[in-house]
Amino acid sequence: MTAFSLDGNVALVTGATSGIGAAIATALAEQGAHVLVAGRDGKRGESVVTGIREKGGKADFISADLSDAAAVRRLAREAVEAGGGRVDILVNNAGAYPFGPTAEMTEEQFDKLYALNVKAKFFLVAELAPAMAARGKGAIVNISTQVAAYGAAGMALYGSSLAAVNLLTKAWAAEYGPSGVRVNAVGVGPTRTEGTVAMGEGLDQLAAQAPAGRPAAPEEIAAAVVYLAGDGASFVQGVLLPVDGGRTAV
Repeated sequence: MTAFSLDGNVALVTGATSGIGAAIATALAEQGAHVLVAGRDGKRGESVVTGIREKGGKADFISADLSDAAAVRRLAREAVEAGGGRVDILVNNAGAYPFGPTAEMTEEQFDKLYALNVKAKFFLVAELAPAMAARGKGAIVNISTQVAAYGAAGMALYGSSLAAVNLLTKAWAAEYGPSGVRVNAVGVGPTRTEGTVAMGEGLDQLAAQAPAGRPAAPEEIAAAVVYLAGDGASFVQGVLLPVDGGRTAV
């Protein structure tokens, strides 16, 4: 087995019906993982599954509602069942990214954002990591953002939610790492997806601040996730890997 081969592993990817999540699901399947594509949109989810299967990969769609802890626990149970009794790799990708002045954010927006960006990840790990630890092996990759690493006007709510995830990544590495479960995160920079189309030229302007000077393609983010999920990263624990064109470095 090569460093990047994921043969025999079951991978659950949340928010996997489009954009970065779909690219991650496809990349993991290309390395041999049985990928569970989780998301709200069944039509788009089945499209991702079909694309993976057409390339000879193995994938199934699971309808996922991450609005509260009970729904997250239900997703975990369904994923374990679909995975033949286990989930070996968890990619916490699902998230929302509203931008705007602090004073204009409502309590409803705050609660919904933290429920998806923080609470859902917390309880999904709570459901799946103990079984990984009992088996002595597993990998969890949390998808974060570059704006969780520095202050940015208009991004207080979004950035703070994923700053919490960055700390959770380290805490989970301390909690589950001794049992063989590696927990890491990817700090994503501006990426051109269906979800960022509305940003228009703003995406390019944001990306221009980094040495790379351009937005990422979803596949570039997915490549980092494949690395962290595989045995090639066997000595990597509790790391936030910036995949942001160098923005947080400079």
